[in-house]
Amino acid sequence: MKNDKIMFMRLIKEIRTKKKFNIKNDIIAGIVVALVSIPISMGYAQIAGLPVIYGLYGSIFPILVFAFLTTSPQFVVGVDAMPAAMVGSLLAQLGIAAESKEALELVPLTALLVAVWFVVFYLVKAGRIVKYISTPVMGGFISGVGATIILMQVPKLLGGTAGTGEIIILLANIWRQRASYNYMSAVLGIGTIIIILVCKKIIPKVPMAVIMMGVGAVLQVVFRLDNYGVKLLPEVVGKIPEIVIPNLKPIIYNPTEILIQTLSISGVIMAQTLLASGNYAMKYQDEIDNNSELLAYAGMNVAGAAVGCCPINGSVSRSGIADSFGCRSQIMSVAASVTMILVVMFGTPIFKYLPVPVLTGIVMTALIGILEFKLERRLWKTSKNEWIVFILSFGAVLLFGTVYGVMIGCLLSFAEVAISAVRPSTAFVGRIPDQGNFYPIDRNSKARPIKNTVVYRFNGSLFFANIDRFQNDIESSIKKDTRQIVVDARGIDSVDITAVDRLVALNKKLRGRGIKFYITEHEGTLNDQIRILGGESLIEEGVARRTITLALRDAGVNKPYELEEGNKEEVKSSIIEDDDRLAEFEWAFGKDAHQHLELFAEHAADTIVSEIKSQGEHIELLEDKRVHTEWGTIGLFDENEFWDYLEVILEKNADLGLISREDVKMLEQKIENRRNEGEMRLKQLNPRAMKMLTEHRKNVRRMLKEKSPHEFHNVQRLNREVKRNIRNQ
Repeated sequence: MKNDKIMFMRLIKEIRTKKKFNIKNDIIAGIVVALVSIPISMGYAQIAGLPVIYGLYGSIFPILVFAFLTTSPQFVVGVDAMPAAMVGSLLAQLGIAAESKEALELVPLTALLVAVWFVVFYLVKAGRIVKYISTPVMGGFISGVGATIILMQVPKLLGGTAGTGEIIILLANIWRQRASYNYMSAVLGIGTIIIILVCKKIIPKVPMAVIMMGVGAVLQVVFRLDNYGVKLLPEVVGKIPEIVIPNLKPIIYNPTEILIQTLSISGVIMAQTLLASGNYAMKYQDEIDNNSELLAYAGMNVAGAAVGCCPINGSVSRSGIADSFGCRSQIMSVAASVTMILVVMFGTPIFKYLPVPVLTGIVMTALIGILEFKLERRLWKTSKNEWIVFILSFGAVLLFGTVYGVMIGCLLSFAEVAISAVRPSTAFVGRIPDQGNFYPIDRNSKARPIKNTVVYRFNGSLFFANIDRFQNDIESSIKKDTRQIVVDARGIDSVDITAVDRLVALNKKLRGRGIKFYITEHEGTLNDQIRILGGESLIEEGVARRTITLALRDAGVNKPYELEEGNKEEVKSSIIEDDDRLAEFEWAFGKDAHQHLELFAEHAADTIVSEIKSQGEHIELLEDKRVHTEWGTIGLFDENEFWDYLEVILEKNADLGLISREDVKMLEQKIENRRNEGEMRLKQLNPRAMKMLTEHRKNVRRMLKEKSPHEFHNVQRLNREVKRNIRNQ
């Protein structure tokens, strides 16, 4: 494992290297976290169907194990809302009464199975899956679970008993129990919520949950609240938890439900805890190994199962409290564990004086804290689509429960990815006079299209679901005077066979209308994909060009560009893009680049031989300023390699008697002149390219020497003779 060092010795090293002031902050943070955890953990234990003491047990050994295994410096774990609610829901589905013998057997078994699932997650490296769960989906899910638990607890807040199930059943339960409600319970419960929420705004660092727990106990002692119908916590016997081995019998009778539910619980814990701890890591620039964290989650849940507790989860609220006290290490968790041991050993006698409505109010304020109202409002203002995803995820949990909520949430995540892929951002781009580069026309009022040209930017993978939009955008942009269409494909990293077939058809259709079509700016690997999927013609016909500038040059559009509405750019410099003309063939054809360039040279040699036979010394290819082939205009860098191939092929033709030695000598003279002109232009346009060209030419000539030694030797001899003649002239 990559992070074996993070176990015991890592924490010891952390203790030794911490400054005294920081250790003090960590210890204080741990004590406060433990005190805040007392009422919250007890409340969640009840939600999970356990006696309240097990909530305290879950705040001793599990967080200690996590402290020695985690790679997160300050994240806090413990008995938390969602796993507790999901376990409580499982008990209800199986018809098991809370705090019964069956519940005490099943609940720790769920923690053990959750730990097993985390080991499986670790082996398959499932930590990376979290990045596919979007913020709206996770926010909606968390809010749905929080709202569900709040509705479960409403009757307890008013003097009744907690409900189970989904929103309709919970609302019916709240109404049905109205006869058991009493005013004193309502005042205590609602008053607790109001006081904690107000104080959280005014004095956020004061642990009001602990204070309200003390206030409730004092009120019971002074006013005997139980005489007014207020329920109290049962008497709790404080003792260090005994280590137990979970009973495996429950899984024998209900394997499917238990395995599915524990898988869901582990998935929720993984997603929520990794996302939350990742946020703290980004905040403080810490490094967290997501996969190693899964083993930490497995360890803390094994520890939870060993003390009879429900599954353990990361706690966003308690982590926030620790952070507010300046916590920067897991020394905090050690301090919290020691504090909780002292509470269990010496503080439990006070629990029998705690009013249930007060404890319920404390739990509900913690639950209100996990409701993502700010995220919902933000999404409403910024992205209606993501707001809908949030609401659907939220509603799925309320209506169908946590298990189906997880499934629907995952489907929504993938649906959101699919929707984004189907409708990526696009733009038609143009030039701002004298500014260089290309800018979206609809976002820059000064940007103007290049005359007779459409430049279209597409930012996303191109596949069957969005190729229609791609094609429709392009075809709808065509005007009567459009001569070339250039796709800025820097955002396209993959294509499928449907998209490739349509691109081939679109190119053929446009060429038939006299419009040149280009795909540019993408990575060379996209060319490989296109060839594999049957789009060889797009590469071989020069549709794929390395840059927009090269595509425009091939179409005969050179700088300074003439823009629409009579604008024309000024030429301020002749320097072009760094790699504008460098090794474009290699970019387009990959490992087959030399083979294709040689093939084009063979075609050129055939043309030259035909011209000489029919027209004498007039060779059109060598008179043009640029080399044109079936692929298109060859750049200066690749042109140099083209001449090397052409020289060898012409020498072969001479050996075969297809062309005279005098003609070859004449052609070599022209080729050398063209080579010198090209190198001079290349040096002016991109001085750094000459060093690359020299190295590249050595490799090409080494390859030619091995492949055609006789012809290569003759070419070298003739080349030296031609160079002497040029110098003498």
